[in-house]
Amino acid sequence: MVLILVLIVVVLIALGAYSFTDLMLAQHEATILSGRQRQARALVDSGIESVRLFLGQTAAAREEAGGIFNNEEAFRNVTLIEDDNPDQRGCFTVLAPNLDDAGNLAGVRYGLEDESTRLNLNTLLHAETLMPGSGRQLLMALPGMTEDVADAILDWLDPDEEPRELGAEIEYYSALGYAPKNGPLETVEELLLVRGVTPYLLFGSDSNRNGQLDTHEQVIDDSGEMPTDVGPFGGWSRHLTLHSLEWNVNAEGLPRIYLNEPDLNKLYEELSAVFPPEWVTFIIAYRQSGPVQQVQLGGGQSGGGQAAVGESVAGELNMTLQAKTPIGQVLDLVDAQVRYTFSGSQQATTLASPFTSDLASMAVYMPTLMDNVSVNPAGTIPGRININQAPQEILLGIPGITPEIVDQILMRREIDNTVVQPGRRHETWLLQEAIVSLDEMKTMMPFVCGGGNVYRGQIVGYFQGGQASSRAEVIFDATYTLPRVLFWRDISHLGRGYALETLGVDYSEQPSL
Repeated sequence: MVLILVLIVVVLIALGAYSFTDLMLAQHEATILSGRQRQARALVDSGIESVRLFLGQTAAAREEAGGIFNNEEAFRNVTLIEDDNPDQRGCFTVLAPNLDDAGNLAGVRYGLEDESTRLNLNTLLHAETLMPGSGRQLLMALPGMTEDVADAILDWLDPDEEPRELGAEIEYYSALGYAPKNGPLETVEELLLVRGVTPYLLFGSDSNRNGQLDTHEQVIDDSGEMPTDVGPFGGWSRHLTLHSLEWNVNAEGLPRIYLNEPDLNKLYEELSAVFPPEWVTFIIAYRQSGPVQQVQLGGGQSGGGQAAVGESVAGELNMTLQAKTPIGQVLDLVDAQVRYTFSGSQQATTLASPFTSDLASMAVYMPTLMDNVSVNPAGTIPGRININQAPQEILLGIPGITPEIVDQILMRREIDNTVVQPGRRHETWLLQEAIVSLDEMKTMMPFVCGGGNVYRGQIVGYFQGGQASSRAEVIFDATYTLPRVLFWRDISHLGRGYALETLGVDYSEQPSL
């Protein structure tokens, strides 16, 4: 009996030792995985700093290094933790949504997304002041948007309590226990508080936010088909932002000349440093005298001569005159005429603009003009839409645009602008290539640009063996010498989001896969 009791005690002790060892092994594994998870988060942080340094280079240096649009060498499977065992290597990958030839969102690429390809909600009211109804028009281009929801969004943003035709103000929201914001949004998700905005409309069926329709995300309606009223699957959030911004500088990174500068002597000096004399003379004369109706050569208006197009303007500017006429937009100078009396002259002369609307001339002067001057004194310009990369849905909402113009843009533009063509750096390439008329371009001008300087990307930190991963959505403001992070959101709870082979893992190297 003693022997039996001893055996039982030994068995119990052995079982206890086994349980303790098993628990310790589990704790050891959990500790390792927890450490790996922290390392994965650190890999994301390293990826963020790497992107900031990349964006901090000059435009020429970025182009030479492969650009930011689709650069696998700089942004795909970048190894930070080296190990002889491929499973233990720590890496990061930067991803952004890709576009197909029709301008629709399709798949992913390795790089950053220009935030100006999205609709900036916080600039909608400014758009309304530029052109009444343009705010609603921009919203109505979103797939599945209705007029009542568009008006409700604008009412949520505007400072008054007067509802629009189909909108909603405090009378509606007070019954729900809260009031409308009546101010700028802080996050896109705030739209869920607006009447008529549902999670499906805002986010679609892309529940893990990877820009792809995974098998578990497919939604089938009653007819057995996938609904298409909100686009393929991404919802409105794929097209919306609060952070789009462009730097108001020239190709060298220097501030553009402010055409409406009150001090004309200062304006004259700045213009003379970059432009030929006839350009400077005409711009100063325009500011001092304002434009007049165009006069045909040999026509019915008497008194004074007319400088022929392209000729140097003779005479000395009267710099004692004050600026009388502001320039609404740069294109106001095109084909304009000015009646001006030079110093020492008794007779006014009709000055013809050196900036003419014929295609051959515009190809020469327009890139230089647009690159060096601006009617906006601010260092940055928010909210304009990048026509070179914006998806089709956003382009269709631009005031003054037509489906035919959108088709021409999609057919002629090059989405991957790793090497920026000087003629395509500015939105006026539409005018230079006769896609739009001068009047159409003037209408579109306040709403479009050739590219922004705020970028978005998803950064995934992971181990190639798949043991741990972390993912964040980050927005970078590159209008600073060292770009800063405007927005950071941890979305690790939504999973890695992408297959290891998409992130760049080579399966042939993996011993355990």
